Amino acid sequence: QVQLVESGGGLVQPGGSLRLSCAASGSIFSIAFMGWYRQAPGNQRELVATITSGRRTNYADSVKGRFTISRDNAKNTVYLQMNSLKPDDTAVYYCTLVGRGTQYWGQGTQVTVSS
Repeated sequence: QVQLVESGGGLVQPGGSLRLSCAASGSIFSIAFMGWYRQAPGNQRELVATITSGRRTNYADSVKGRFTISRDNAKNTVYLQMNSLKPDDTAVYYCTLVGRGTQYWGQGTQVTVSS
């Protein structure tokens, strides 16, 4: 069983930065596909960024150049560095792991961008 625990969310002013972390339990992290999704009120959950076991990354157009996804296999942790934050980035951010044919989700962490 894999458990994912996100942290690092909070309230930040427009133009500010936050770094989200997602710590995973279990032994499949190093071979797993990892990602971050977000869901704003009234909207569907949308892809933000993904990273493969080989560290190949992919980003939503709306965050390219501002967000960076990375992973530390020694710590079983994936990160999302978010810079130049905008009010439209306000959402609950969810970490996901896909490994051995199963997808897991974290509980989510709230990010609010407001002055």
